[in-house]
Amino acid sequence: MGCLVLRKGWWLLLCVFYCCSFICDVKAINGTVEITVFINGTSPIAKTDEDFICATLDWWPPEKCDYGTLQDLKNVVFLNAVKAFSPLKIRLGGTLQDKVIYQTEDKQKPCVPFSKNSSEMFGFTQGCLPLARWDELNYFFNQSGALVIFGLNALSGKSIQPNNIATGPWDSTNAASLIRYTVTKGYKIYGWELGNELSGSGIGVGIAVDPYASDTIVLHNLIQDIYKGINTKPQIIAPGGFFDPGWFQQFLAKTVGSVNVITHHIYNLGPGSDEHLIDRILNPSVLDSGADVFRNVHNVVRTSINSAVAWVGEAGGAYNSGRNKVTNAFVFSFWYLDQLGLASTYDTKTYCRQTLIGGNYGLLNTTTFVPNPDYYSALLWHRLMGRQVLSTNFTGTRSIRAYAHCAKQSQGITLLLINIDGNTTVQTRVEFQGTLMRLHKRRHHHRHRPKVNPLHQRKQAFGSETTNCRSIIRLIPALEPVRVNSSEPITVAPYSIVFVRMPYVAIPACR
Repeated sequence: MGCLVLRKGWWLLLCVFYCCSFICDVKAINGTVEITVFINGTSPIAKTDEDFICATLDWWPPEKCDYGTLQDLKNVVFLNAVKAFSPLKIRLGGTLQDKVIYQTEDKQKPCVPFSKNSSEMFGFTQGCLPLARWDELNYFFNQSGALVIFGLNALSGKSIQPNNIATGPWDSTNAASLIRYTVTKGYKIYGWELGNELSGSGIGVGIAVDPYASDTIVLHNLIQDIYKGINTKPQIIAPGGFFDPGWFQQFLAKTVGSVNVITHHIYNLGPGSDEHLIDRILNPSVLDSGADVFRNVHNVVRTSINSAVAWVGEAGGAYNSGRNKVTNAFVFSFWYLDQLGLASTYDTKTYCRQTLIGGNYGLLNTTTFVPNPDYYSALLWHRLMGRQVLSTNFTGTRSIRAYAHCAKQSQGITLLLINIDGNTTVQTRVEFQGTLMRLHKRRHHHRHRPKVNPLHQRKQAFGSETTNCRSIIRLIPALEPVRVNSSEPITVAPYSIVFVRMPYVAIPACR
């Protein structure tokens, strides 16, 4: 739950490649597993957006923001944390977006904030976004270089039936006024998303596929009209809900030419209140099962005549705001980076983390804005992992997760290795299956690992603070690599994560 109110370790970097094909021979020696990774870099199997990393911010009133609010848009720590990505996609929306109305320029109606009301859907009345607040937000977005995805109210004009299905056409009048104001002011919006978690049976309320498709077409036509004469138009994005194969398949068939991105949400770890959440994060079977939704979404998208691409529009892992000292701590990077690897393998173009700030799963601390460990996981991925994804076939210990991409904005390849075993050190050698063109004898690695033995001191080992306010106010601390000889194996310590970059490896897939 990221809160956006309406009112005023350590890393090791090694020189490897993007997502190659791995086949691993394994043998265990005295608590150490030796793995040979065979890389086939003939051609990529998928391609992500250049700005794959995305984070969310939710609309919530102060009464609900018991996990932190975002009110100080002039905070230098916050600004620099976003600027470090250059750019970071930010999705504004969440649970209450379908109850937000937008102040109009004539200001004929009062702009009243949300207020608690247990008889209302989601426990709050409608809330109004003042244009002054919209101006402040866009000033911040412009300063930080963020790419903004704005979630529009898809329930405007609809009637909610006793079966919790919303009926009637979408009333786009209020949304159109905000979009026109946005264009008039010259604000850049990357995409307009229609609705939040209304697909299928919905969360709280749902919309059937036919009217949702019709509403999306209305939004498309509205954007074409308002942005007429502007060469680069915003993306049309929908439905921002949980994946329902039949619903998504029909929606794509009915919105050909009217939608650019189809988004789905992920909370596959269960409730944040689960006392065994860490065990689930470090369970290879749980991590493996995370591929199912990506695979199914990919199959629906690639077999559709619709040219829309797939995004993860919101993913917090553990719902109900996550769990303190778990989803905002080092241990959560095992789940998060594995998710990024799986998503990219199945041609997901963008992955939006819940949240940038707010709840117990924010990338930034809710009071100081200082980065939590997953912020650095996201930043390293953003800086090191390029767009081309290569086939990965991994055999052997299930406690190692491996993903590779062509290196970002440079030659070579980057390999991500994740060791979820707290007792075993993994020595990894890399060999190439007939696709290597040249190899230099040095490589770099960034290691992200606990400062103490996580087996006996789990709380400290998976702590949430990795830097201090003074350093982040100036800039994000330099993430310097360790340079090693390429003839030596890659050491992946227990409970650690390694990014390996090989700048002098050339393969056909990365030409």
